[in-house]
Amino acid sequence: MLILGVETSCDETGVALYEGGGPARPGRLLAHAVHSQAALHEPYGGVVPELASREHLRRLVPLVRRVLASAGRDLAELQAVAYTQGPGLVGALLAGAAFAHGLAFALGVPAIGVHHMEGHLLSPLLAARAPEFPFVALLVSGGHTQLVRVAAPGEYELLGETLDDAAGEAFDKTAQLLGLGYPGGPALSRLAESGTPGRYRLPRPMIASDDLDFSFSGLKTAVLQLLRAGGDAPQHRADVARAFVDAVVDVLVAKCVAALERTGLARLVVAGGVGANRQLREALDRCAAQRGFDVFYPEPALCTDNGAMIAFAAALRLAREGTPRDATRAFSVYPRWALERAG
Repeated sequence: MLILGVETSCDETGVALYEGGGPARPGRLLAHAVHSQAALHEPYGGVVPELASREHLRRLVPLVRRVLASAGRDLAELQAVAYTQGPGLVGALLAGAAFAHGLAFALGVPAIGVHHMEGHLLSPLLAARAPEFPFVALLVSGGHTQLVRVAAPGEYELLGETLDDAAGEAFDKTAQLLGLGYPGGPALSRLAESGTPGRYRLPRPMIASDDLDFSFSGLKTAVLQLLRAGGDAPQHRADVARAFVDAVVDVLVAKCVAALERTGLARLVVAGGVGANRQLREALDRCAAQRGFDVFYPEPALCTDNGAMIAFAAALRLAREGTPRDATRAFSVYPRWALERAG
């Protein structure tokens, strides 16, 4: 089955073409493309929802044409159109959902709504080294920080989540305090590489709590106090960045270990934009080697929001449940949507 995937949950427009297979012929990703809106939103220091929605509408048709051309396939060959149904910005979600349903209706094929975080959670299955079920997943991005037990596609149990800022959100806000612009997460990680290890030590919120929840909002206040006390010297800023990254990574690693111990599992999947963070990957790899568990990541190009993970999640659902009868009828989007209800 040839599936077009459309992702428009926030400020990246993603389109992909996935060919679902069967027991004798595994599926494969044929092509994918992503347009980042970072330059559009940078002057505002964050995503402007109305601008994001309009930009999705401008980019979807050219991206679909590019992906089809890259794969050497024709629009008429599509057998399903998958789209992000939530969670995310309501206007951005509606842009993608309306496009997907309109295209699916015109072609007479089903339109399949996919949970955004389910797409991230399953994206490591597209890698050459893919995990087996069951596993614990750390979903860590600009809008989400969650630990989930995954028994199989569609079978998800929430173990813990952030009580305030997501890790990616804390990265971006701290980057703004350091004058690194938007989006600042990658720049903050690069600055931290030149920082002095251990010069400053920031709090590790909830690292010793009896649950698997997170809290990152207080770290921004601690960073602000350090910056005010130490001035604006380049090395001081790098040392503060290092202290922040070390604090976030320590918390994420500790909670992952606790989740594996509580579930009795030995496989960890890390997905979402922050999953591409080099410091986090290195710390998890070291911990995995010491404690004897396996850790899996998506391909770097699939860590950010993308259409490939949406098409792939839809392919797994279609293989599991079959084609829904009224998939091209009226639709809804869900700006807030619990992952446990995605299955």
